[in-house]
Amino acid sequence: MSMTMETGPAEGLPVPGPEASGDELFRLGMLYSTGQGGAPLDYVSAHMLFNLAAMRGSVEAKIYRKELSQEMASEEVAEAQRAAREWLAQA
Repeated sequence: MSMTMETGPAEGLPVPGPEASGDELFRLGMLYSTGQGGAPLDYVSAHMLFNLAAMRGSVEAKIYRKELSQEMASEEVAEAQRAAREWLAQA
């Protein structure tokens, strides 16, 4: 993968740079949503990444984002949406 990595929502974990594809964002969202691959179980970060992936054309991300939002408190969903907007503003 040739992504530029920046410090992510969780301590020390990478977040794709602005050139990341929907598929790359989706894969990282999967890691956060399941707590695999060294990522913590973090629904807010996962939702943010699925949201960004969906915006970049990932159909799977739309499905997972919807399912995940049903498991989250409305405040958590709002936090994830804010984080996605901040990421986009830096992209």
